[in-house]
Amino acid sequence: MNKLKITETSLRDGHQSLIATRLKTSEILPILETMDNAGFYSLEVWGGATFDACIRFLNEDPWERLREIRKRVKKTKLQMLLRGQNLLGYRHYSDDIVEKFVEKSIANGIDIVRIFDALNDMRNVRVAAKAVKKFGGHCQIAISYTISPFHTLEYYKKLVEEIVALGADSIVIKDMAGILLPEEGYKLIKAIKSVTSLPLELHTHCTSGIASMLYLRAIDAGIDILDTAISTFAGGTSQPATESLARTLAGTEIDPGLNMTLLKECAEYFKPIREKYIKNGILNPQAFFVEPSILEYQLPGGMLSNLVSQLTAQNSVDRYEEVLREIPRVRADLGYPPLVTPLSQMVGTQSVFNVLVGERYKVVIKEIKDYTKGLYGLSPAPISNEIRKKIIEDEEVFSGRPADLLEPEFLNLKKEIGKLALSDEDVLTYAMFPQIAKEYLEKKSVGGNEEKNTVKTINIVF
Repeated sequence: MNKLKITETSLRDGHQSLIATRLKTSEILPILETMDNAGFYSLEVWGGATFDACIRFLNEDPWERLREIRKRVKKTKLQMLLRGQNLLGYRHYSDDIVEKFVEKSIANGIDIVRIFDALNDMRNVRVAAKAVKKFGGHCQIAISYTISPFHTLEYYKKLVEEIVALGADSIVIKDMAGILLPEEGYKLIKAIKSVTSLPLELHTHCTSGIASMLYLRAIDAGIDILDTAISTFAGGTSQPATESLARTLAGTEIDPGLNMTLLKECAEYFKPIREKYIKNGILNPQAFFVEPSILEYQLPGGMLSNLVSQLTAQNSVDRYEEVLREIPRVRADLGYPPLVTPLSQMVGTQSVFNVLVGERYKVVIKEIKDYTKGLYGLSPAPISNEIRKKIIEDEEVFSGRPADLLEPEFLNLKKEIGKLALSDEDVLTYAMFPQIAKEYLEKKSVGGNEEKNTVKTINIVF
């Protein structure tokens, strides 16, 4: 029996889930040598919302963060999360941008690129996957896990066959809402392993309270790699604690062999840092509350807090339960998309409108219209003609790969940002978030960067 491998998430998803990705580079660097020697398979350090948070809130260069981490981590693979054709932004980017971004991510220190698409539409993963292979990285393709009448074991097995055909080096089950029940997880892992010998990883969140039980059943089913977070940034909307799993498996056949002394050093190092984020209000104690209702509504933890924010702004918090009931209805109307970025935000916002306006789809947000027109990809299940007509009337539906509608962008963006971009990496930063990147690059050019680690409206991205 092979030893279990551990991907440590505290430097990306752990702090993204609990403190809205506010860890500064200066808070990460001093502990890296200790983490590098602890025995992890990989450290997830980049991607997801880290890029956005660096330039939006911290006035830091995300590329420089990656380079500084790489300098200090010599033994352990560095891993990132990439949203397929969305990269790290919130729209589809042209193929040349996707390829260039992957090239530079690997050149600056990334070993493993975890790629997912919100719809599990592998057409939106293909270019990024091909680029990872081209530039010598490890291509890990994710299954965005969700539950619906269409998301059967056969569905997932067929999806795995598509993933294998793309040349993936490994596969991860991405349970972004923490809704994969232990027995269902056991069956899913067994089903996937019946059609591929690729290494299989599992990622979940503790929001619903079942994550640790899921992990034990995943081990029974033969999972190869599990995602955990150092205890200081574990639990709640984050992942199960690394030390707890390590203690549970110590002395067994699959003991991951982590250094408990060094794990304790990591946890102790982060405690005063966590305390700071509690005091400044960024770490809300609610992030640690168990929410079993998520198993019914299938909502990522961050989506719940965003709904409360939206309803508070409309003086309608009393209608929270109505919105929660509306979300599964909207999701069914739209062909059961997994509730992961950007679909989670889109479905949540549309549900709020449906409830507050008093008539379903009387007001439809642009993103939902674009989704219904096929501009995000293929919906997992068909959208009925009745719902489609309500949302886009008689507008044309595009059935191709959305990025095929995009012309090459990199050279135009490079020209547009001009002298503010001192490297291709700066151009890519501008491509991701044009407005805030321009402001950031202007400050950077005159040496005027100051940290803005203040409390703002927080969108936790899973």
